[in-house]
Amino acid sequence: MRGFLASSIGVTCAAALALPLTLPSTTARAATPGAKTAPTTKTAPSTKTAPSTKTAAPSTKAAPNAKTAPSAEGIPGSTQSLPLAPLAADRSAAPAEREQGLTRRDVRPFSLVGVVWDDPADELHGTVQVRTRATGTTTWSGWQGVETHNHEHAADPDTMERGSGRLRGSTAPLWVGDSDGVEIRVRAESDRRAGHAPALLPEGLRLELVDPGDEPPPRGGPAEVPRATAMSAEAAAASAVNADLAPLDAAVIPELTKRQTEADLIAARGGREVVGKVRPYIGPRPRITTRKGWGADERIRERDFAYTRTVKAAFVHHSASGNNYRCSEAGSVLRSIYRYHVRSSGWRDFGYNFAVDKCGNIYEGRAGGVAKPVLGAHTRGFNANSTGIAVLGTYSSANPPKAAVTAIARLTAWKLGLYGANPRGTTYLKSGGGNLFKKGRNVRLRVISGHRDGFATDCPGSRLYDKLGKARSSSARMQGR
Repeated sequence: MRGFLASSIGVTCAAALALPLTLPSTTARAATPGAKTAPTTKTAPSTKTAPSTKTAAPSTKAAPNAKTAPSAEGIPGSTQSLPLAPLAADRSAAPAEREQGLTRRDVRPFSLVGVVWDDPADELHGTVQVRTRATGTTTWSGWQGVETHNHEHAADPDTMERGSGRLRGSTAPLWVGDSDGVEIRVRAESDRRAGHAPALLPEGLRLELVDPGDEPPPRGGPAEVPRATAMSAEAAAASAVNADLAPLDAAVIPELTKRQTEADLIAARGGREVVGKVRPYIGPRPRITTRKGWGADERIRERDFAYTRTVKAAFVHHSASGNNYRCSEAGSVLRSIYRYHVRSSGWRDFGYNFAVDKCGNIYEGRAGGVAKPVLGAHTRGFNANSTGIAVLGTYSSANPPKAAVTAIARLTAWKLGLYGANPRGTTYLKSGGGNLFKKGRNVRLRVISGHRDGFATDCPGSRLYDKLGKARSSSARMQGR
């Protein structure tokens, strides 16, 4: 399968973009904390970027009810961006800068909500509650809370992604399912301490309503060879960086046995280990649904890929988007979060390197290659030399499914094994700056850490965090340690 491509067009694309299985000795140009990682960061020194000219960065100022045209892959999607207004239902209502929202209204269908504001440095100290009406019915949900603190899932300070001028402050996204009516209220928290003024809301609050579009058309599986002419340049680039693992335009990267994975890694290292005598510590490669498989519209992200030196640690997150989804809807959830990260929040791409649904299915996240050290925007201060894995759902009070915890173990056993990292061990990462560790400090962290280990946050939720010990031991065992 290595190097197998569909057509002469595919071969040309792969020659320009595909890299060998990424290892610490063959990584792309490093992006360290504090480094200026431009959206035009090149891939490996021997690798060229996408075979077409750069596109303009997507605007984050989405007009109300703006509709995005279907992509070349036929997957439509849209974002409605509605400015919030002061709420003054009665005389006791708070001042406009302390309570805003929208009363019940009809809108175009959507499935995910979030709130954004102008300055990404501002924090929303207060509560956000929404209720929605299921499409085509008169049934309204109860009030649902939206996680307000999302700034810890972001690019590191002093990077080009962080300083692009396109970022907005944002809440976590909340999946609500197919809806066509919405009501929202945002209230600043009160501070009753003597001498402390009440908190005010950030400026420019807007409600983002995201329609993920339709599911990708059925495909024949990883062995299918589609016509390369049906692919956009951006889609071809996103697929070609995985060309060592699956055919161009594949919806799935197939799983391998442990022996096959070991042989693959040894071959990538030039046969320096001898099978049967010195085996690498690596788990079997799991099945991974590609960005093509879950329907990512490659046109909306930044075109080029950003890499760091290696992968020394994995940070586990929850998406805080709620648990009210079916696993068959995971692609829609991913497309919605992706659009929210890029169009609404102003990030260069999906923030996490990987996602896992509650049935244990694993998905490619940020573009650049699942085996490569892609620079994410998942753990502010520690995105360099790490990978971020988000379990879709909220696990502060709900227990994560066993399948999801097993998937974390399987994914980390393989991904960390590519870079020689021991899932039971510890490592040192240099902080890029955050609310726990000052910029430049070398911090000792577990190789599999929770988000809260690197940043003061509830993420990945107490219940999921409590399962990381089991994930570490299972991952190490899968590596053969």
